[in-house]
Amino acid sequence: MNILVLHGVNLNMFGQRDPAHYGTATLADIDARLQALGAELGVRVSCWQSNMEGAFVERIHAACTDGTDGVVINAGAWTHYSLAIADALAILRVPVVEVHMSNVHARESFRHQSVLSPVVRGSICGFGVDSYLLGLRAVCSLAAGV
Repeated sequence: MNILVLHGVNLNMFGQRDPAHYGTATLADIDARLQALGAELGVRVSCWQSNMEGAFVERIHAACTDGTDGVVINAGAWTHYSLAIADALAILRVPVVEVHMSNVHARESFRHQSVLSPVVRGSICGFGVDSYLLGLRAVCSLAAGV
C-alpha cells in the first residue's frame, strides 16, 4: 500500500513556527515518525511539502495515477480558503484524511472553517505530531477496507 502525506504552506517551518500551537518537532521529525509508523504498518509512506498552491494541486492530480492508495493532508492555511485544493482532492478515488497539529476549533474563528472537510473522509486535529500518526492509521484502515 502506498500512502501520500501532503504538507502545505508554511509547514516546512515546523519547529520554528509558533511552538505554543505546533510544538518543537520539525517537518523532518514528523516525516521520520510517519516513515517509522509506515514501516510498522507495512505501508510505503511518501511525504511531500510545497508552499506553492499550483504545485500542490499538481501533486494531488499525480496521485490519481501514480499508485497512491490513500492521502493524509495538512494543507496549512490553504485549508480555510483553497477551493482549488478542495476541487483537486474531490477528483481522487482514494481515501483522504485531513490533519492539523493544533486544535483549529480552539483558535481564531477563521480557522474553524475547512473548505477541504466536505471532500475528505475525516479530520483529526489538536494532537500535535500524533494527529499525523492517527491520520496515517486511519487512512490505512480506510484504504484496506477495514
